[in-house]
Amino acid sequence: MAHSYSYESALKVAEKVAFRLDEVLAPEAEFDFGLPFLPEGLAACESLPLSPEERLTLNQVRAYSYLCLFGLVEEFILPFVLDHARGDLGGDDARTRALLGFAAEEAKHIQLFKRFRGCFERGFGTRCDVIGPPAAIARAVLGHGPLSVSLLILHIEWMTQRHFVESVHDSTSIEPRFKKLLHGHWLEEAQHAKLDTLMVEAIAAELEPREINAGVEEYLELVHELKDLLDAQLSFDVEGFERARRMSLTAAYRDEVFRAQRRAVRWTFLGAGMTHPNFLATLESISPSGASRVRATAATLC
Repeated sequence: MAHSYSYESALKVAEKVAFRLDEVLAPEAEFDFGLPFLPEGLAACESLPLSPEERLTLNQVRAYSYLCLFGLVEEFILPFVLDHARGDLGGDDARTRALLGFAAEEAKHIQLFKRFRGCFERGFGTRCDVIGPPAAIARAVLGHGPLSVSLLILHIEWMTQRHFVESVHDSTSIEPRFKKLLHGHWLEEAQHAKLDTLMVEAIAAELEPREINAGVEEYLELVHELKDLLDAQLSFDVEGFERARRMSLTAAYRDEVFRAQRRAVRWTFLGAGMTHPNFLATLESISPSGASRVRATAATLC
């Protein structure tokens, strides 16, 4: 992939855009539950056969799980980046500082999303369940090979950029504190996408072509594991929606809502990353056949 990314430039930008937790979300913050949290491009609630009040509730439940899932994936991104940084601590100083900064920001994001959960739960008033525990999911992901995990992380980083640029940035109707949180997260993750591109390239440079192709196949295994986790989370979301609205959907009605939301969730967490031009460009540079496999898989999943 032709790019100008470097550890030095990522480090400089990261220092400029870094935020303090309290600036983005104070511990005592109160959200406006009269507003949607997720933009429609991610929530896909407006076309559902629900009342406006019900669609608003479902939007907020989905926003809760959206950020909880980000917190969950960062539980495996953090140790992976630390392990990668440890490999050359005595070498390039800019590389070491940039990667350790990457890890520190992921730790901050985990704390930010935990703070969000507390603020949300106080205001929303009913329980919303989340898949986990995060440590078990992190262990399962980190049990895969380094190239496959780094590709999944790159997928997630570019996915995050796409969400903000295409759906969040121009939205004027979503809850302002929630949008501010997403904005801070987006700014820092922009440097993570560049750093992870460099990580993928460094890992691939040490592998034979057959090993690279095997790593791409293993990444696709992780994608399918993520798909199953998303389905499990969506079941929790529908249950949380029913609990919040004090209603029980009929089996047919529930299935209709689930299927419509599954399309949205799979695009949000799978398609938006797998088809991102920058992600595919990196894949093309290390495995053109792997990039073709990813495009074909994305078409079947999303």
